[in-house]
Amino acid sequence: MRTRGTITHRLRSRLAALSALAMGAALAVAIPAPASAAARVDNPYVGATAYVNPDWSAKAAAEPGGSAIADEPGFVWMDRIAAIEGSAEAMSLREHLDTALDQGANLFQVVIYDLPGRDCAALASNGELGPTELGRYKDEYIDPISEILADPAYANLRIVTIIEPDSLPNLVTNAGGSAGSTEACATMKANGNYEKGVGYALHTLGAIPNVYNYVDAAHHGWLGWDSNFVPAAQEFKKAATSEGATVSDVTGFIVNTANYSALKEPNFTVGDTVNGTQVRQSKWIDWNYYVDELSFAKALRTELVSQGFASNIGMLIDTARNGWGGSHRPAGPGPQTSVDAYIDGGRIDRRIHAGNWCNQSGAGIGERPTAAPEPGIDAYVWAKPPGESDGNSAPIDNDEGKGFDRMCDPTYTGNGRNGNNLTGALPNSPLAGHWFSAQFQELVRNAYPPLDGTPGGGTDTQAPTAPTGLTVTAKTSGSVSLSWAASTDDTGVTGYDVFRGGVKVGSTTTTSYTDTGLTASTAYSYTVKAKDAAGNVSSASGALSATTSAGGGTGTGALKAQYKNTDSSATDNQIRMGLQLVNTGSTAVDLSTVKVRYWFTPEAGASTFGTSCDYAVIGCGNLTHGVKTAGSAAGASHYLEVGFGSGTLAAGASTGEMQLRLNKSDWSNFNEADDYSRSTTTSYADAPKIGVYVTGALSWGTAP
Repeated sequence: MRTRGTITHRLRSRLAALSALAMGAALAVAIPAPASAAARVDNPYVGATAYVNPDWSAKAAAEPGGSAIADEPGFVWMDRIAAIEGSAEAMSLREHLDTALDQGANLFQVVIYDLPGRDCAALASNGELGPTELGRYKDEYIDPISEILADPAYANLRIVTIIEPDSLPNLVTNAGGSAGSTEACATMKANGNYEKGVGYALHTLGAIPNVYNYVDAAHHGWLGWDSNFVPAAQEFKKAATSEGATVSDVTGFIVNTANYSALKEPNFTVGDTVNGTQVRQSKWIDWNYYVDELSFAKALRTELVSQGFASNIGMLIDTARNGWGGSHRPAGPGPQTSVDAYIDGGRIDRRIHAGNWCNQSGAGIGERPTAAPEPGIDAYVWAKPPGESDGNSAPIDNDEGKGFDRMCDPTYTGNGRNGNNLTGALPNSPLAGHWFSAQFQELVRNAYPPLDGTPGGGTDTQAPTAPTGLTVTAKTSGSVSLSWAASTDDTGVTGYDVFRGGVKVGSTTTTSYTDTGLTASTAYSYTVKAKDAAGNVSSASGALSATTSAGGGTGTGALKAQYKNTDSSATDNQIRMGLQLVNTGSTAVDLSTVKVRYWFTPEAGASTFGTSCDYAVIGCGNLTHGVKTAGSAAGASHYLEVGFGSGTLAAGASTGEMQLRLNKSDWSNFNEADDYSRSTTTSYADAPKIGVYVTGALSWGTAP
């Protein structure tokens, strides 16, 4: 999750020979030698050469315009027991892995998808196993897959798994009490076999050193409401600690699997208002707290960490079909005549309803697979290979256990899960997973960023102007925060790359960036380049030299932290405190950019933690909190981090009291006497050993 780079990939020579005419120059690229995967890494996508499925690639290359994406890597779906051994039409799992080695790949991606009673809310993707067949799932599905993946022949492959799309989220939203609930989902919630199956898969596959498990976490249009958000994170934790699994078996989570939710909505935010009315009240947003997948993924990651998952978990986002380009893509915000006009006129996600999921009309290819595109995001991936159907638009007899779901019928007027709207599905679609040529061609036409050789693609050759006004906005002993003036472009700037000493260290879609992990009292040179959707890159900004602060990194911002000790014992099984923030500046501060850190050491015992807010003047629901590791500084190997969901803190104002506490998951005792941030004061006082960070830069306090 530290550096950004396109996921490198190539096809095996046999496929190149078969499809050379169709793919043209698509394969004429220099491919770096794959790095060894023998040592476990934080983010399996960084520096990886990803496997390209030749079965899918040949189909893509045969379609008009398909050669532009035929060499992109994607996931292989194990959607039934027979898929493990393959067939005359499809390679087996072992054949895929062997082909990955032939390609010189060191990253292989596979979807684990055959739970008992699979997908209880969508008939199109029903599976072969009945609700009670957990034993068969373990013995005939997970165990054979595990045996293959554990073969020493594949030890140098980083094997990324997606664990059971749509399963656990269905237990949160569709298992009773809601308009979209089904009897099948209620059954799976009652018998616990989704949780047991996911737990068994995590435990069994997680025991293989080179396997990286990512659990499916639905999308913002499913879990983005407060009634679903935290319960979903709790459900994920429950499954991840079932059947022998622990949170250490989870590398991360994936959102938007096989779905169409926009990565970013560029023309509005969830906090916008129109004539004094919040846009959350619009029919499209419908009081959701998120409007796109990037904001949802980042917020969900924070909540998952607070629930006890590791602080370095990463998120994946499926961008295979959420580009929403083409002639219908809005160029800017909608009219401010009403919240509905503003949102509907500006949203790039053109679906009739965010609950529509089957073969959506007007969709396009999204961002290409990319490693570490944003902080906390391990990769943009193509989990659902473009061109593979979501489900059949009319009944089709089959031996794959797949039913007919009316949500794939373009004439159906909907149900409680899509607000009783038309489905927006394409007509004449085949069974789920089967090739759907008309859908593929539409995805290519509507790709965003556009594809070379398609309308809107390959015609923009003008680079953005170079960024100007590069300046340092804050610095600590280990970080430098930068900002600059926006560049201009004939079609629009999509982002900026930041370089330290001529080497790219990160990317951002805004005009600011914080570079971290630096050495105290050291000078660094920075430049910034702008880029557009066609891949044109500007010349570099003027170079700027910045020297980090001396060790400790005292902040000098407008916010300050105040603390009081609410725990009379330094050796019990909880750490308790009262905190409040005070804005000593002359302007309001956006609290969503603020984090507060309280450093401590847990001593012996469990390495996972529970955190709680007992009371807050601004409301506990407006706070996020979780424990993260911080290194080996004396009294400060960990820290409690407190964040704010939204709101502003006016000049001269205080947040008021926030009563917080934390415990180890085994409830063993702490020894707080040597904790870096602890004080014995029992009334609020300025706390210079508690850090306040604004947009990642230390604004108050001295870091250990």
